[in-house]
Amino acid sequence: MTRATSTHDGAAISQLVVDPLEWRDLAQDIAAAGGRLLALWGTNRVGQCDTLHAVAIAPPRVLLISVPIADGTRQYPGVEDVFPSASRMQRAVFDLCGLRSTERDTRPWLRHAAWPADAFPLSADPMPSSPQSPLDDYAFVRVEGDGVHEIAVGPVHAGIIEPGHFRFSVVGEKVLRLEQRLGFAHKGIERRFTEQPILDGHRLAARVSGDSGVAYAWAYCQALEDMTGTAVPRRASWLRALALELERIANHLGDLGALGNDAGFAFGLAQFSRLKEQLLRATEQALGQRYLLDFVVPGGTRHDLAPAGAAALDACMVQLTDDVSALRGIYDEHTGLRDRFAGAGAVLPELAAWLGLVGLAGRASGQLLDLRVDAACAPYDELEVRRSVQLGGDVLARVTLRFEEFVESVRIVRRILRALPSGEYVIAVTVPRAGAVGVGLIEAWRGPVVVGLEAGADGSILRCHPQDPSWHNWPALEHAIIGNIVPDFPLINKSFNLSYSGHDL
Repeated sequence: MTRATSTHDGAAISQLVVDPLEWRDLAQDIAAAGGRLLALWGTNRVGQCDTLHAVAIAPPRVLLISVPIADGTRQYPGVEDVFPSASRMQRAVFDLCGLRSTERDTRPWLRHAAWPADAFPLSADPMPSSPQSPLDDYAFVRVEGDGVHEIAVGPVHAGIIEPGHFRFSVVGEKVLRLEQRLGFAHKGIERRFTEQPILDGHRLAARVSGDSGVAYAWAYCQALEDMTGTAVPRRASWLRALALELERIANHLGDLGALGNDAGFAFGLAQFSRLKEQLLRATEQALGQRYLLDFVVPGGTRHDLAPAGAAALDACMVQLTDDVSALRGIYDEHTGLRDRFAGAGAVLPELAAWLGLVGLAGRASGQLLDLRVDAACAPYDELEVRRSVQLGGDVLARVTLRFEEFVESVRIVRRILRALPSGEYVIAVTVPRAGAVGVGLIEAWRGPVVVGLEAGADGSILRCHPQDPSWHNWPALEHAIIGNIVPDFPLINKSFNLSYSGHDL
């Protein structure tokens, strides 16, 4: 094992190189210390060993782990029994890179017969121009017994929701098992990154999952700035945090309205939609865009805060606080909502810890991890974020956490508006040297976003891997529905509100 340590914008990163036999022991040590696996991906370089990469956190330390795999073997020990969410990541690594773990589940996860089984989009070998693959015969796990039948939902859903297949095994309306199959919207984003100049990749990163555009762009730029030793101006860091918290508030407002609607309370949807629109208009006035996909750029931000917009944004925060407080009272006192929310889709803390539940859903199930606190980058190391945690793990807990995080994000926004440092909001970033490696970690509204970045020659991208928190939380949804009735699934699903796009890449 070789080790190097660097400072990562407020968080210490230990870079470890371990051989495949050490990888499993290291994973067990991380889990025993209460650590979490945040990301897993593979790199395939011409003329070199294939490499497995992982990012793990045992607060406050972050680990970037590289596992070189000898030529010819293309196999490494699986850690799905240590970190259950690793299973789908390991299957995706094989689909994209051809590196196979030792786990027993070898079903394709992202491939969907879109390319031949012996071709790998992220390998050094060229892809076939016109793949001729038979349709997959995906082996869902069957539940046997008297009165058990299956309900197949998707992958095509009503409206504009992205595709995903849900296979329910039920007795009557009670759910015995749910098995998901995702990856239908695989877009080739990781391959596309390798065709981009490294100084332009933040634009593609922002579009990995559009509702988290600020978080992804910031994580990408953080990785790039880490590689080049760029010290981002204080004003730029504060503006990035302002944008991130506005993104968090917008998503929480949208979800609170949708959750009310899924429980038959259309009034909630109408009111929270109105409030979200007010926020988006104030955001555009202050920062130049309703949705801030292109706001974070290497070295800082694309725009400064407009003086008149700052006043409008502060006034918007005051109005939102009053209206959301009144709506929270209505939600708390509405018997029908309480009946639908309480006890539905529960993931208790012990199960959440074992599954590796992260982000908002994790904190609603007693999991403390919040990168704004546990691996705080600037300016969160100055903003003193107050962590919100619930223990119930049900829809009610996830709704309550959204209300609490809304209040905290409003406090952060107003503090930034009052204490925004003066100075530059963007500086130039140089092209990193070939072979440089960087990692970005940002607590998005849904959970921790990780971007692993490797520089190629002449300002190119050798590899960029964006990891959405939904990779960890989709498997937990399968457990959350067990014992509930089928009609409650839309409500439970919405209370997690996981990303298809950020998962399918």
